[in-house]
Amino acid sequence: MRRSTVLLVGVGLLVAGARIPTEALTTTNTPACPADALALAGPRADRPVYRVAIDVQILQRRVVGLVTVRFTPDLSIDRLVFRLWANRPAVGAPANRETVGAVTVNGNPTASSLGDPTTLVVPLSAPLAAGQSVDAAVPFELALVGWKGDRVSLTGSGLNSAVRLGSFFPILPWEPRRGWILDAPIRDRTETSTTPTASFVTTVTVPQGLTVFATGQGVTDTKNTVPAPGVALDDPTKATFSFAARSVRDLAVSVGRFRVAEGQAMAPDPVRVVVGVQTSLADDPAAYVRRVVSALEAHAHRFGPYPWPEYSLALTPDLKGGIEYPMHVMQGPNSIGRSTPHEVGHMWFYSLVGNDQATDPWLDEGLATWAEVRSEGTLGAFLQKVVPPDGKGRLGEPMSYWDDHKAAYYRSVYVQGTQALAALGTPQEVDCALRAYVAANAFGIAHPSDLLNALTEKFPNIAGPVLARFGVRAPDLGRRRLARLL
Repeated sequence: MRRSTVLLVGVGLLVAGARIPTEALTTTNTPACPADALALAGPRADRPVYRVAIDVQILQRRVVGLVTVRFTPDLSIDRLVFRLWANRPAVGAPANRETVGAVTVNGNPTASSLGDPTTLVVPLSAPLAAGQSVDAAVPFELALVGWKGDRVSLTGSGLNSAVRLGSFFPILPWEPRRGWILDAPIRDRTETSTTPTASFVTTVTVPQGLTVFATGQGVTDTKNTVPAPGVALDDPTKATFSFAARSVRDLAVSVGRFRVAEGQAMAPDPVRVVVGVQTSLADDPAAYVRRVVSALEAHAHRFGPYPWPEYSLALTPDLKGGIEYPMHVMQGPNSIGRSTPHEVGHMWFYSLVGNDQATDPWLDEGLATWAEVRSEGTLGAFLQKVVPPDGKGRLGEPMSYWDDHKAAYYRSVYVQGTQALAALGTPQEVDCALRAYVAANAFGIAHPSDLLNALTEKFPNIAGPVLARFGVRAPDLGRRRLARLL
C-alpha cells in the first residue's frame, strides 16, 4: 500500500461534489475484468492512404513537401477539405507560414481556396458518392519562423539545429458517419485536430549527417519511394529516411543530431522502443527507454494491447513536457518524470482511440492522465489537488473555453478528469471500464457518449450523474457539439 493510500484510508474525500470511495485507493479483492477477453476493433478498410514526402531544408529554415492521398468517404461529398494546422494563430511570436501550390484531383489541376488560414477547400468537378475513391495531390511549403516551444519549430544554429514537425502537412479532417470537421483554430499550442485513422508512407530528406525519427517503422528499401519536389534520392548532400505506418491518425517528424538508445517492451507483443536525445542536451536516452518500457507494459496490462510494433521518442530543446503523436512522441529536456508515462498513455487515448480534440479535450488528456497516475501510483496525490473556480465542474468544456482560461486548463482537464474517473469506483474497476472503451472504439473517433456507454456498463445508474456533476454532458445528454459540417 502506497504512502498516499495510507494517509487517506478511513476518510472520505470530496471532489467537485462527488465523494471518492475510500476503497478506490486500495487494490484488494478486485474481481476479474471481463474486458480482458475483448479484442480491439480493427481499422476501417476504406481509411485514407497517404504518401508524404518532405525535404527539410534547415539552413533555409523551410520544409518543401508533397502530400498525395487516396480518400474514400463513407458519405457523399462535393469537395475535399485539408487542414493546414501550421497556420493556426500564434501567441507572442511570429507564426509559422504554410502555403500550398497547385492542387490536383485525379491528376487534373483543380482550383482551391482558403476558408481561413487553416482550412483549404478543394471543390470537386462532380459530387463523389459514398464508397467512391478520389486521388488528390497537394504540394506545400512551410516556413519555420514560429515559436521555439511549439510542435512545429526549429531551434539551434545551422546544421546543429533540431526540427520538430507535428500537425505540419495538409491533412483530411474527416470523421466517418459525420463528415468534415471544421473546429476553429485556437491560440494555444495544445489540442489541435480531429483526423481518421489512415495509412502513411513518409519520406524525409535532410542534410547529410542528420537523423530522423518519425511515426511508423523505418523502411530500408526506398526503390518505390517518391521524394519531395525537386529532390533526387541519390543527392550525396542529403540523407533519406522512409517510414511506413499501417493505421495511425497523424504523423510527426523530429530531425537533429541524436544520441540513441534502444530497448524492447512486451505490451504484450514485442515493441521496439527507440529514444533519441539531441546532442546538446544532457538527458540519458537509456533512462528514457526504461521509463517508456515500464509505461508501455503497465498501460497495456490495464487498457489492452499496444497495437503497433514500434515507439520512438525524440528529445529536443526548447520544449516543456511532451507532444504526442501515434508511435512517435516529441519531448523536451528533463521530462523523464510525469511527462513520459503521460505521453505513453496517449498511445491509447488519442492515438488508438481518437476524439475531437477541439470539443472534447478531456477525452484524451483526462484519460491519459489517469493512465499516468495509475502507472506512477500518484492517484492519492491527484485527488487532493484543488481545481480552480473557473474550471470546477467544467470538465467537458471545449478548447474555445480553455483558450480564454489557460491558467485553469491543466487542473480543470487533466486533474479533474482523473478525479471524475476516481469518483466512479475502485481504480481497478475504472481500468476495466476503460479497457472495454478502448476495445470498442479502437482506431475510431470516440465521443463522450462512447465513454459514458463503457462506464455505464461497469457503473450502472451512477456513471451519467457522476460525469454530469463534473461538467461532462455528452451529446445525447443535451450538449450541442461545436464542430460543424461543411
